[in-house]
Amino acid sequence: MANIKSAKKRILVINKKTEVNKSRKSEIKTYIKKFEAAVEEGNYEKAEELLRICEKKLYQAAARNTIHKNTAARKVSRLAHKLNKAA
Repeated sequence: MANIKSAKKRILVINKKTEVNKSRKSEIKTYIKKFEAAVEEGNYEKAEELLRICEKKLYQAAARNTIHKNTAARKVSRLAHKLNKAA
């Protein structure tokens, strides 16, 4: 455990940021699962809407350094490919 005041504060700040990042990642995963379910059902209008939401959430997470920008781009590309392949 840290003894210095600034180190103790950093631990608290890191814990808060970790929770925020976990929340963002979880939200993205939830939207991706909804998107994949819509594609499986053949509901392409809903899938397109969810794809736009997923894309926005992924790029926002990349902008806030929660995930790497190339990871966000790769995931968006794969989701779009999955939708185009199914439709």
